[in-house]
Amino acid sequence: MKPASSRAARRLAQKGDKSAAMTVADLSNRVAKAKVKGVGKALETRGKRILTSYLQTAQSYGMPAKDVIAEMTSGQAAWRLGHAVRDEILKTPPDAVRNAACAQGCAFCCILSGGEGGVITAFEAEQLYTAAQPLAGQPDGRNWHPEACPALDPETRSCRAYDARPMICRSFLSTDAEACQRNAEGGEEQGAGLLGSHLDYLVVHALCRQALKGITQVHTYSMAATAAAAVEGTDGVSNARHKPSALERACSDGAAAAGS
Repeated sequence: MKPASSRAARRLAQKGDKSAAMTVADLSNRVAKAKVKGVGKALETRGKRILTSYLQTAQSYGMPAKDVIAEMTSGQAAWRLGHAVRDEILKTPPDAVRNAACAQGCAFCCILSGGEGGVITAFEAEQLYTAAQPLAGQPDGRNWHPEACPALDPETRSCRAYDARPMICRSFLSTDAEACQRNAEGGEEQGAGLLGSHLDYLVVHALCRQALKGITQVHTYSMAATAAAAVEGTDGVSNARHKPSALERACSDGAAAAGS
């Protein structure tokens, strides 16, 4: 796509020059200076430590800065790091994991009634969209519940894009399935929540956004809208893109829920 004006062309050229000249060490310096609103110093510092470790590893393996920037931009970096933290947590499972009541077909956590429709990265959106595309034209989760994830099978209530499910799906768990149902109906029951690794993943992605300001834009997408686009046969996920405030809100809400 050609830029709309000579000013836009100059802007793109300047961004390209910045990206080309950037080193992984430069990115580390930018991360060190980055700020994430609404999460508190401890969570921000932890996120910086996790992201800096990724950058140090990338540098030690000679990964080009442009490839690191691409992973930070798409959310693949946050995805990898979130998984790494999750794996560490699951080595010594907390009570909530050991006592989880989650089972295939429960699916009340797949009712996406929140205003953002589930915050996911561009990397996750592309994976989910690709996995759900073969479902185009078939009955979807909204035939079971109007706000359910379209990737659900409406009869079995099982996920038909399971291997491509985003981090939010992999992080949610509950010790009380009945409480999940009541919450899906508008209640505020205890027993359900997200693994702490999910908040780390969000904060890392927010740090990537701040560190790459002036170089490229780091977006998030609605999981519900992404899956809907796939099953409705819409071309691509651009209409599922969030406003920047969605990631900030997800971070601050997650921090509040964690008591941080």
